[in-house]
Amino acid sequence: MNTYILAIDQGTTSTRAIIFDKHSNIISIAQKEITQYYPKPGWVEQDANEIWLSVISTITQALVLKNILPTQIDSIGITNQRETTIIWDNETGEPIYNAIVWQSRQTSDICEDLKKKGYEQLIKNRTGLLIDPYFSGSKVKWILDNVKGAKEKAKANKLAFGTVDSWLIYKLTGKEHKTDYSNASRTMLFNIHSLKWDEELLKILDIPMGILPEVCDSSGYFGETSPRSFYGEKIKIYGVAGDQQASLFGQLCCEEGMVNSTYGTGCFVLMNTGNSAVISDNGMLTSIAWKIRDKCIYALEGSVFVGGSAIQWLRDGLKIIKTAAETEKLAQKVKSNEGVYFVPAFVGLGTPYWDSEAKGAIFGLTRGTDERIMARVTLESICYQVTDVLKAMEADSNKPIQLIKATGGATVNNYLMQFQADIMNVKVERPSIMETTALGAAYLSGIASGYWQTIDEINKTKKDGIIYEPKMKEKERKALLEGWKKAVEATRLFKL
Repeated sequence: MNTYILAIDQGTTSTRAIIFDKHSNIISIAQKEITQYYPKPGWVEQDANEIWLSVISTITQALVLKNILPTQIDSIGITNQRETTIIWDNETGEPIYNAIVWQSRQTSDICEDLKKKGYEQLIKNRTGLLIDPYFSGSKVKWILDNVKGAKEKAKANKLAFGTVDSWLIYKLTGKEHKTDYSNASRTMLFNIHSLKWDEELLKILDIPMGILPEVCDSSGYFGETSPRSFYGEKIKIYGVAGDQQASLFGQLCCEEGMVNSTYGTGCFVLMNTGNSAVISDNGMLTSIAWKIRDKCIYALEGSVFVGGSAIQWLRDGLKIIKTAAETEKLAQKVKSNEGVYFVPAFVGLGTPYWDSEAKGAIFGLTRGTDERIMARVTLESICYQVTDVLKAMEADSNKPIQLIKATGGATVNNYLMQFQADIMNVKVERPSIMETTALGAAYLSGIASGYWQTIDEINKTKKDGIIYEPKMKEKERKALLEGWKKAVEATRLFKL
């Protein structure tokens, strides 16, 4: 009987369960959208129980679609939206508040207070991160400070904190409270040099050590499913990584200097920096890419908060498109951006600006601006933001980027991929298997379980992707980048 790896890909807007075979082929896939809640401007939350139910339902659907038995699952890999924060009651297993999503800016005041107290350099040196509402630490503090009785329960070790991976491990196993190094490194609470939770940072944020999960290798043992959660079977969970690190691994960017860019709800660019934790001078973040056995691999990362979600805004907010796919044809119907620039800073600006107060803006509007122009400049805005990140990455690493390995749902848009190659003036490769985030989780699990013996074995089955070569003339590229730079500057100057 054939055996497979099950990857759970719990993302910001949806959950997917994907079953892979030994040749990295997708055998079955199921998806379910997640409800987003916006209680106040800038706040983004989700129901943690809905996240869990979406995982169970997609696993069931993926198995049933291809008549795969639970006993045919060799092991499980989990990849997750990072920084999203959940705190639950140890006795009841119930969340004490909604999951606060990574995009949420509701902890801005906490972060500003930390900056005023002079903790920026300390936090950057210990965690590789900047003080920002993006990360989990301030979210944990916010929940403990704002939910009645939470602080007392936390001090009595009656609560548990976790990013989405920890929540799913807990629900699948019925008991384990664990995370991996890649997710831990995104909390603003973890020392990426000593590889431990940082007691001084916990004291600063008034977070008890007892609510934190055990940190494990990204490719290693996290527990086994309880019979109640997995159809009577005990299946081992052997791989866990945050979505961007999983995508880097899924693209097999295992050599120092290799770059992967994910185009999803947000866009995230990671460069493998090997066993060196490079601390950025250009607004980049330093994270743990993965830890396998005794080898800890680091990455430089740049974050674009609004990528594909800008296209969703065209669909759900402005209602000028019905599907994201329409943007490609609309963008190709006009010969230029007609001087229009869109800075989609709906939840602030990420790398290299880290401006949490910035708001979205459109410049150069005329009566002739229509849905074609808006589709085009929205796609272009994604590429401009990624280019800002790549330029900062080159400055920190002192290495010119030769190839961008691109992944994520938005990469199906050929206009987007070609414009990215043009505006950055480098080759862009789109993989043959698009689900690289889930694939990375599957690889991490399969290597630990023995399903695959080595990365070289996996590499032999890898299929070539599509290459986009830069075609734009240098004069046009410079003019467009100058226009973008002015638009960003104007956006940051305008503060209500």
